[in-house]
Amino acid sequence: MFTIDMQSRIPVFEQIVIQTEEFIRAGILNPGDKLPSVRELTAMIGVNPNTISKAYGELERRGLTVSVTGKGCFIAKNISDVLKTAAEKKIPEFEKLAKELIDSGITKDELIRRVNSLVSQ
Repeated sequence: MFTIDMQSRIPVFEQIVIQTEEFIRAGILNPGDKLPSVRELTAMIGVNPNTISKAYGELERRGLTVSVTGKGCFIAKNISDVLKTAAEKKIPEFEKLAKELIDSGITKDELIRRVNSLVSQ
């Protein structure tokens, strides 16, 4: 499930967080799905349990998961709302990048064509 690149500059805990978000967006993980326990994931990917606990804590802090004492870590029931809210926070960054591209000579039509091609994938 998880693939960790030990040579990456991205910390291992963040790789777990990023991949979990990707699995949710791809529909591999759905609301209510249980994540592997810290012990199980440690055995699967060979990473220090504290690193996995840190990743799980970050997932919960971001609202992507909920922890149930004695039961485990689960994908949040309201995950689509959480992802939409996180995406909406990125709109100013997108707008800034779009302006930079336009200022650099990329036409509005080209930007629209590219966005439309992403939407139709």
